[in-house]
Amino acid sequence: MQQADTAIIGGGIIGLATAYELTTRFPGNRVVILEKESELAAHQTGHNSGVLHSGIYYKPGSLKAQNCRNGKSAMEDFCRREEIPFENCGKVIVAVTEDEIPRLETIFERGQANGVRCEIIPAERLKELEPHAAGVKAIHVPEAGIVDYVEVCQRLANLVRQQEGEITLDARVQVLEARNDSVVLKSSAGEVEAKHVINCGGLHCDRLTKLGGLRPTARIIPFRGEYYKLKPDSYHLCRNLIYPVPDPSFPFLGVHFTRMVHGGVECGPNAVLAFAREGYRRTDINPRDLIESLTYPGFVRLAWKYWRTGLGEMWRSVSKQAFVRALQRLLPEIQSDHLIAAPAGVRAQAVTPDGNMVDDFLIQREDRMIHVGNAPSPAATSSLNIAKMIVNMLES
Repeated sequence: MQQADTAIIGGGIIGLATAYELTTRFPGNRVVILEKESELAAHQTGHNSGVLHSGIYYKPGSLKAQNCRNGKSAMEDFCRREEIPFENCGKVIVAVTEDEIPRLETIFERGQANGVRCEIIPAERLKELEPHAAGVKAIHVPEAGIVDYVEVCQRLANLVRQQEGEITLDARVQVLEARNDSVVLKSSAGEVEAKHVINCGGLHCDRLTKLGGLRPTARIIPFRGEYYKLKPDSYHLCRNLIYPVPDPSFPFLGVHFTRMVHGGVECGPNAVLAFAREGYRRTDINPRDLIESLTYPGFVRLAWKYWRTGLGEMWRSVSKQAFVRALQRLLPEIQSDHLIAAPAGVRAQAVTPDGNMVDDFLIQREDRMIHVGNAPSPAATSSLNIAKMIVNMLES
């Protein structure tokens, strides 16, 4: 049986950042990452749009707000040090109609409270920044940026290995057995005995929490986000990042335009229930996952609360023209023939039994185990700082 000081479940950006923080802060600490896939960053991290978020949206004082600001700075420093390309290209959050202006001003106030460099700009200035965007007013956030998080993960993995950390692929954890002074992890790649376990299981984090003997406070409901991308001859329609004013009662930001750090522009996503926790296509169905979602009281209450919004998201999933109409609110010149389908992502959204989506990072601790129970956007931006927070908890 392999021995370790700390075993980390999950080889996405949170798990890798935590391993990097442990091996950097405590040289000689025996760290093992167990990743069930045959490659790292295979799920949420590998399907990330690559935005370096500024922290403008988040409630002041929340874990998202605190970790995003510090995490963005840490990520930029890491990328400079490791020579990973990134760019602070800026973004605009656009009020298309007059009745969206109060919500725009609320976001601006949050940005000010969170220390984000931003300003409200008139339509004329918006046209200078994004000549093809439609809007009556906007927030300009010059410090928003773009990066390739898969490349970040590859570098983190290399650094962990250089510090003699181990990364085991094809290692699906099946049993977590707590003992007096350790935890035994039984996986498809063998057994590990560790003094501490950190669950960064993403789409399966709630199941792993339960496997560890702790009742999760929320269940993961998978939402698929579907994207299109601009054809190369249409790149000129979007210079950088163009976002709508989000619905404050709904945790998704709405369809938007994202220039990628290695070229190209993504358009989307919508948000529909995935029929599998790893359901990247409409035809991906896992009966266990689907039944769990549909019979969970929290999802039933959530679906009832947002049925009208949900129907709209589902219609955009099956109708390209409906998706195009949503994009045209921001860029009226967009036409269906400007777009080609792009890979989808799946968001692990924690939902409480009363039907509320958990709007902040959620971390639970029980004895020798720490469980990251909700880490949606801006988790990738915040990952290095989330890792510090987790290691601080472990150290205490």
